[in-house]
Amino acid sequence: MTLNYIIEKSLMSDLLYIKDDLEFIEQKLQSILPNSLLFDVRLILDELICNSVVHGNSENKKKHVKLFIEVCENYLKIEIKDEGEGFVYNREDYDPTSLSTGGRGLRIVDGLTDEFYVKDNRVIAIRYL
Repeated sequence: MTLNYIIEKSLMSDLLYIKDDLEFIEQKLQSILPNSLLFDVRLILDELICNSVVHGNSENKKKHVKLFIEVCENYLKIEIKDEGEGFVYNREDYDPTSLSTGGRGLRIVDGLTDEFYVKDNRVIAIRYL
């Protein structure tokens, strides 16, 4: 049996509204992912979606965040795209000894995934299963 499960959603840039969507997505993923992975997936989703809403879309409720999740037999892929101008991510730019929190969420996601790509306003995180 081959596992191939896809979730696609367009989320309004409102963190309170998105909370319900994330709970729904988490319920769907509970039935196909091991419990040991669910915490990491929720953290990855929280960080990437919050970054897209706050930094990409400037919390403009008229803008949306597109979410694509694919679970296959060997990997989980999370792709997030916002309506912002995008940015360049360099993992070495984050200094964990500084008091700044800017970039911390992306560094956490980078550490929790096996592959992590940022291209303009699109982020792709892949975790092997």
